[in-house]
Amino acid sequence: MINHIILTVSDVERSLVFYDAALKPLNIRFFLPYKGERGHPDLWGLGDGKRACFWLKQGKPDPGSIHWGFDAENNAQVDEFYQAAIVAGATDNISPRARLEYYPGYYAADVLDPDGYSFEVVHKS
Repeated sequence: MINHIILTVSDVERSLVFYDAALKPLNIRFFLPYKGERGHPDLWGLGDGKRACFWLKQGKPDPGSIHWGFDAENNAQVDEFYQAAIVAGATDNISPRARLEYYPGYYAADVLDPDGYSFEVVHKS
């Protein structure tokens, strides 16, 4: 199980606006700025308001190096995420649908963020 991820983005402010909107259906939001010290970078944490699990840092993106997925509670939440992400400026990568090539009950959508990172929201029933 993943505890956290740090994603390097080209424009933190733009990415915060994007991810706040795209992840709102999953109840994931920006709430925790971390001022780096002694060589640790500044970070911007998103999560449920109690625990940050998804962090952004300013730098040079490398979209081909990572792909991740967030869990959804149901198929409708996957659909809500997809619509919110597209409205926030995402590019469609894989529209919401059953992904039976993985296994029965896998329903997901995949988008590209403003830096071109591919990420997915998945409901596994």
